[in-house]
Amino acid sequence: MSTPEQEQDAAQARPEARLAAAVRAAEQALIEFEIAVETFRIEVENFSRLHHQKLGPMYARLDELEARIAEAKAARSGDPDDVRLAAELRAQVQPMPGVEELFHGWMDSEGLFPEAQSMLTGQEVRPPQRVRPSDEVRKLYRELARKAHPDLAQEDAERSRREEFITRVNAAYARGDEERLREFAEEWAAGPEPAERRLTETEELYARLEWLSRRKEMLTVVARDLEEGAIGSMLRMAPDDPDALLDEIAEQLLAQVSAREAELDGLLADDAPRGPSGGDGS
Repeated sequence: MSTPEQEQDAAQARPEARLAAAVRAAEQALIEFEIAVETFRIEVENFSRLHHQKLGPMYARLDELEARIAEAKAARSGDPDDVRLAAELRAQVQPMPGVEELFHGWMDSEGLFPEAQSMLTGQEVRPPQRVRPSDEVRKLYRELARKAHPDLAQEDAERSRREEFITRVNAAYARGDEERLREFAEEWAAGPEPAERRLTETEELYARLEWLSRRKEMLTVVARDLEEGAIGSMLRMAPDDPDALLDEIAEQLLAQVSAREAELDGLLADDAPRGPSGGDGS
């Protein structure tokens, strides 16, 4: 039978134990949320690159046609507003990129993207990556992220090791590289055993809960921005078959290109020189 002193000690320990359990639950929930956000971020990134590769030339053609149509109308009317509009549209066809635009999307932790490598070497661009990793790749990624997440580390050295490992895992996941992820699973299994999670002081537990709360707020903003962005919105329209959505958009763009080309041809035909007598030359 326990003594009154032991019972009192146990009663005092229970609130801290409950707090520690709450922290562990919050950590696991945050890890799952981070996995979901990272999964969607990679899907958005891959879909954005494929969208640019497949539809970029069509958008560029539309911009060029819009500028040429505006220029033809301005040349015909001489109206200052038409001239100004033509100049604005022409400036949009090939805008001068900013510093961020010059470097954004050129490389990741694995080095240069195929498109950037092609621009620098003149070699043919490889086919675009998969829009979405396979179900098996997703499963492997989630298992690795749960086991090796940096937030589970208790010491700085272990956190650094986990961060470096997860960076490589993320890169393989973005490529849909199932074989590499399996290698990472073996590497993690053979690595040092993570330290036992020990109960911390009450003040540290509360501080940890605060950090988790701030981290969740930040991830919520990131998730919202991804979902509300143009690419994220398109992905949410067709989550199971984004390729079909790209095909549908491509058909719409082709129809717009045909319509603008016909409009431009009509304007140029009207402005074509007539015969010597001012008639049709017949």
